[in-house]
Amino acid sequence: MGATFLFQARLCLYGLSQSSGIIHLGKMCARTMCTKGIKPGERKSPPRKNDTTIRQTESFKVRQMPSFPTSVFAAGNAKRTTEMLKRKTALASLEQEDAAGDQPRRRGFKTDGLVAPDRPLSPTEWKKQLEEAPCSPERFDVHMMTLLFKTGAELDIAKSLLTFVALETGTMSYQLLLQYLTLCVKGGHDAEALDCYQIMRGAFPALETGASSLFIKAFSRTESWREALPILRDMKKVIAPSTRNYSDIISGALLHGAAAPAWQLYDEVLGEGLTPLPDTWRALFEGGARGGRAEEEGGMSPAEYGERLLGVLGYMRDNQVYPERNLADAIKTWFHSLPGHHWRGEWTTVSPKGVCKGCGSELESIQLTPEEYTHLEARVMADIIQGKDVFQKTTAEELESFKAFVKRKPVFDVVVDGLNVANIVKGRQSEMLLAVVCELERQGLTSLVLGRKHMLRPSASWDRRNMGLIQKKAHCFFTENTSEDDPFLLYATLHSGNHCRFLSRDLMRDHKACLPDALTRRLFFKWQRGHQLVIHGTVAQGRRVGFQMISPYDTIVQSTGVSWHVPYDDSVDRSSYEVPQSWLCLTNKP
Repeated sequence: MGATFLFQARLCLYGLSQSSGIIHLGKMCARTMCTKGIKPGERKSPPRKNDTTIRQTESFKVRQMPSFPTSVFAAGNAKRTTEMLKRKTALASLEQEDAAGDQPRRRGFKTDGLVAPDRPLSPTEWKKQLEEAPCSPERFDVHMMTLLFKTGAELDIAKSLLTFVALETGTMSYQLLLQYLTLCVKGGHDAEALDCYQIMRGAFPALETGASSLFIKAFSRTESWREALPILRDMKKVIAPSTRNYSDIISGALLHGAAAPAWQLYDEVLGEGLTPLPDTWRALFEGGARGGRAEEEGGMSPAEYGERLLGVLGYMRDNQVYPERNLADAIKTWFHSLPGHHWRGEWTTVSPKGVCKGCGSELESIQLTPEEYTHLEARVMADIIQGKDVFQKTTAEELESFKAFVKRKPVFDVVVDGLNVANIVKGRQSEMLLAVVCELERQGLTSLVLGRKHMLRPSASWDRRNMGLIQKKAHCFFTENTSEDDPFLLYATLHSGNHCRFLSRDLMRDHKACLPDALTRRLFFKWQRGHQLVIHGTVAQGRRVGFQMISPYDTIVQSTGVSWHVPYDDSVDRSSYEVPQSWLCLTNKP
């Protein structure tokens, strides 16, 4: 996927003027970022021996509510649902009362009985503090320096403490200098931090990870950023550096015009299997907007730099990365900075039908390509439905019985997680399930209801008459009470073809985690967003059942050749399984 994108990007970039180095992104081929160059489309259901016709995707429509943002996968939906539940249980009001009763924090910050001074102290004054301190005299200096850091004290106060300790003991401990270093770096006192580096390197044989990370950050913010490189190499001898360590140096290199070393470190991050930080990508795009200034030694041309940034966009697409607003701003600024072009960026949204409200372009379909569908179906069968713990989910006999059952039946339009749907209304489970089945029948859909055998035993929750009507209006399969029904639901849905939807409130995150690689997990999430039905709101007696909207388009970085669309995260309320609703639209106007 990524290799194809880079190849197509090179075709565009190599078409630029070699003398000017101008990047002609406006000449890109349409759909350069489509998976393997294949246009998204529907997959026809595989023919069965007992099938005369196969229902196509557009041959039916599930009645959905028109309010698109209510999708279970829309950013902020999880928080809105939680707040609604809190209101119903009156937790929100109780929390407000608790918050109103909280008293303001005291102004003085204490630890171990110590009080941080508000000015630099003389050695005599520090001596008095030491004598009156409730903590151990041997730990006074470290505790006090920690307190100064926590309170955000002025650096001169910390320096006066160091002076006192040096005069009093003739030496300073590693822990004391580490706390002082932390105060310097967090406060932006890089010159003092570099002085501390010379002291600690001369006094101690080695630096631990915490100190090394702080020195990397401090050096990277100065013209001496290259001094961070040997520190990084020393860290690698004992521990894998963090993405933050790499990000600090990359930002420092780009800030001082060293593009080539920055990209080398970026490649190292990817080579280690790490995910770059948003700060790293932001620094790279901001470096490109400044013209991708290069050093004399091994510099990069604007064309090379632009190609690498296209690779970043490809990475975001392949890994379903949603940049935050500040990173999206940097992407927008880079496009605006490209010479010889007239890229125009605007913040916009997408219509429920998948049309950008900024430029009018239609976004990529949420439906998998035939190749993607085949791959996903095989992996779900191997890793979720069967998997290593198949006998913890069901028995081999039950699984084979279900496969034979599905093979005998016509292709399904909707597969219903019966127990999950029924439990929306406690005490009236069979009534709730019957209402859903009646709605699907009213829409002319062939449905399969998956349940457990205990649902067939008459009770207050499982009315015999209701269950009888359900079995008349839908195909039904009841597993053993100890079996897990989700694998059966996934099998029946995928086996019925790309048109088939499944109805459940379960977000399938545990099953997604069973998949072996990131690509398959991304395909599963894409398929899920295009196929999962969720009941909209409450179901009142005698009222029709409505379903939340299924998005027809994919929320992913994409390009048509003359436009780019980048979904960005502008909400602190978005859960990991939700997708943004805000987009950056970039169009190249002649």
